[in-house]
Amino acid sequence: MISGAQALMESLKREHVDHMFGYAGATICPAVDALAHTDIAYTLVRTEQNAGHMASGYARMTGKPGVCMVTSGPGATNLITGIATAYMDSIPLVAITGQVQSYLLGRDIFQEVDITGAVAPFIKHSYLVKDANDIPRMVKEAFHIASTGRQGPVLIDVPVDIQEQMIEPKYPDSVDIRGYKPSVRGNELQIKKVAQAISASHRPLLCAGGGLFSAGAREELLALCKSAGLPVVTTMMGLGLLPSDHPMNLGMIGAFGTATANRALNTTDLLIIAGARAADRAVTAPKEVARRTKTVHLDVDPAEIGKNLSPTVPVVGDVKVILGQLLSHAPKADSGDWLAELHAFRASEAAPFPSPAAGSVTPAWLMRALGDRLDDDACVCVDVGQNQIWAAKHLPMKHGRFLTTGGLGTMGYSLPAALGVKTAEPRRQTVVVCGDGSFQMFENELATLNAMGADVKLVMVHNGVLGLVHQIQRRSYSGPFGVRLDGSPDFETLAAAYGVPSRRISNDAQVAEAIDAMLTSQGPYLLICDVDPMATT
Repeated sequence: MISGAQALMESLKREHVDHMFGYAGATICPAVDALAHTDIAYTLVRTEQNAGHMASGYARMTGKPGVCMVTSGPGATNLITGIATAYMDSIPLVAITGQVQSYLLGRDIFQEVDITGAVAPFIKHSYLVKDANDIPRMVKEAFHIASTGRQGPVLIDVPVDIQEQMIEPKYPDSVDIRGYKPSVRGNELQIKKVAQAISASHRPLLCAGGGLFSAGAREELLALCKSAGLPVVTTMMGLGLLPSDHPMNLGMIGAFGTATANRALNTTDLLIIAGARAADRAVTAPKEVARRTKTVHLDVDPAEIGKNLSPTVPVVGDVKVILGQLLSHAPKADSGDWLAELHAFRASEAAPFPSPAAGSVTPAWLMRALGDRLDDDACVCVDVGQNQIWAAKHLPMKHGRFLTTGGLGTMGYSLPAALGVKTAEPRRQTVVVCGDGSFQMFENELATLNAMGADVKLVMVHNGVLGLVHQIQRRSYSGPFGVRLDGSPDFETLAAAYGVPSRRISNDAQVAEAIDAMLTSQGPYLLICDVDPMATT
């Protein structure tokens, strides 16, 4: 016989888990002790939220669920933001939380929290284990649910006495969950309608979202846009699906997108949305788009279709499979004239970057210079705020990954996600882009960075304010209030305390050489770039 905690670890090994991120506490100690006697590697984070973000970065690079494990009470509640971030971005996670003794549940004892109830609005599924014999089945189901259909987080809450319960476990070989049968193949009649619509179109446009990464549909996207004459725009979560200089890539749409992408969206006669929810940041007037053009929505989650934009032709299924089905019909749009028009407009919209204020770096130039110097398959982990917008608009992507939090918009995401990336792929060049505000939300993870010895480069846009809120307040309200980052530390001294070398620059003439020096240095590095707090482009 073995304990429930040992059965939990054996179940994780059977799901091919090779790494976990977490923070121990009393109610998860049996599981931690069992983990110590396995070959599953473990990273100790410095706050539980970041265990979720690291597992997210790991999941986005490996394509399999990331795993995090924390204790009950504040450990579990701290993890909530990591869970909600993964849910909004459809990232597969399995989160394990310790819980107080099962016979004391509901008595408000020390560090008791109803975590399954607390995460209910933003979790794909959750389990409260009441019998250790159920652990193997629940783990098997959790990984299946997290990684199929619309991917997302699953929680397993395990009381400490259940972890200590002795059992003779039975490990299931398969999963059969009543009522959970995600669609994979698109309806053939609907696929035929989409193919006919493409062939009848003169101004077709495909809007690609993060769901194509989840489905592993990059190659199918490239093949379809080339063979069918479909220009592509992306949401922020879809950045990196096509190289920035690909002739069919028109850039990101939305309030912070490119003029060419938004022009295409406003003039298309057929909009195909693939693996995206068409939320407000991407499509600012969905009812107007649906009114004036034929729309197709391809998504694995039927609940997403029609949520923000009512499609003419909905298709439910795995986007990779659906694109393959469309390729078999060999649709071909008569889009030559429109493509020429869009390419001409894109060439005309190119404008020199504005001159920076004295003693500051031009954000757009910084992003352009950084992207130009990165490896072909580099991973860029971008935080939230003006730094996110500048990177999305101006940082050229090749064949790498652009990781950010597009749904919940969680500040402090970038470094933890990057550490998850380096755990999954230690050899991949990995760069963090953040602001001085978001840096101070993850600076404790510099200790984790130091402990790992991970070769992560950090580029900080330093302007002394919460930049995006500062910008919004100046444009729409009576003026900035409560956004000055007074009392911020000396970032170079702080980085040095964690063993991270750093450098500070304050004009465009320094940018290229400073980036080269950063990228050729060994180990982690922080590049601090002074930016005018009034800069908006």
